[in-house]
Amino acid sequence: MYEYVIAWEWLAFAARWFHVITAIAWIGSSFYFIALDLGLMKRPHLPPGAYGEEWQVHGGGFYHIQKYLVAPATMPEHLTWFKYESYFTWLSGFLMLCIVYYGGANLFLIDRHVLDVSVPVAILISLASLAGGWVVYDLLCKSPLGNNTWGLMAVLYVVLVFMAWGYTHLFTGRAAFLHLGAFTATIMSANVFMIIIPNQKIVVADLIAGRTPDPEYGRIAKQRSLHNNYLTLPVIFFMLSNHYPLAFGTAYNWIIAALVFLMGVTIRHWFNTIHARKGRPTWTWIVTFVLFILIIWLSTVPKVLTGEKEANAVAPAFQQFASDAHFPAVKQMISTRCSMCHAAEPAFEGLARPPKDVMLENDAEIAMHAREIYIQAGRSHAMPPGNVTDVTPEERNLLVAWFESSVGEKNQ
Repeated sequence: MYEYVIAWEWLAFAARWFHVITAIAWIGSSFYFIALDLGLMKRPHLPPGAYGEEWQVHGGGFYHIQKYLVAPATMPEHLTWFKYESYFTWLSGFLMLCIVYYGGANLFLIDRHVLDVSVPVAILISLASLAGGWVVYDLLCKSPLGNNTWGLMAVLYVVLVFMAWGYTHLFTGRAAFLHLGAFTATIMSANVFMIIIPNQKIVVADLIAGRTPDPEYGRIAKQRSLHNNYLTLPVIFFMLSNHYPLAFGTAYNWIIAALVFLMGVTIRHWFNTIHARKGRPTWTWIVTFVLFILIIWLSTVPKVLTGEKEANAVAPAFQQFASDAHFPAVKQMISTRCSMCHAAEPAFEGLARPPKDVMLENDAEIAMHAREIYIQAGRSHAMPPGNVTDVTPEERNLLVAWFESSVGEKNQ
């Protein structure tokens, strides 16, 4: 079974790498076309139907680009579609969600002090929230409110804030932020798959058939593309947030998430404005800085009283690790080598919170994180960083023996 743990860890790494590659491709092409679209110039010599053009230089060559709001009089022989970047980004991200949060639901997804549910129920809630989010968003866009671009975006912001609050009352803080990113990314990718590409295909089919395309298809696709534009940066923040417990593991994490969405808007507005050659709105960076300072302050506010009880009892799912014969020695070793960082109040200089919000101060916490201890400090030397607490090879062997013995006993 411990070989399975190693294989699973590498599978997670491979999926994460794949996700990063596809995300770079999607975000890169998206940002490029947004900048291109905003930078188009209208000139008198443009051919019929052309909206604007731009000259660019890159890689030692010059590019002359023209945009048609509907399409040129004749369709080119080869047409490049930018869609698979989006599809594979979502698919690889969902694969990561399955590997890390569904496969490790007892550790990373479920916080029984927030909502005590079984693993299948937690996974169903997760899936339903992602699918339901797209349905609600799509209905809002197709409602009369969809005719008011900025009014629609204001309502969508309220929906996102509600989801931020809701996720923090369903899952762990880390899973809540990840799900908020997945919720938003699902909307973005579904926009491409369900609206933007189908609308473009209808326009192309009309042109091939000699019909005049309805410009409404372009307007709708443009609106969804605008939403994707302003949602991209918050999604990146939430996908990276699992490494920073001061973002997801504090009392006001849902308010922090709400402010992150606003920061994404202000930053993107600055880039959109300069790409459109409409000046440099310095105020956006001032607002972004103020919001970031507010986020830092919120992350350090002492936790409000919630009535939660300290969890010292070992959950049944991790009982085999606490009852193993090696556990007393492991507990002693961890208290000596790890507790200076992995504590509610870390003693290591420069740490305000335990890394990734992982605490190893009692039997329950040590048993719950057995797999991570095995990988990070037993099979590898990742923890502690730089081996600052001088963990010996014998102690690492102890961690390996503990985990493999516990897993072996469970499967006998």
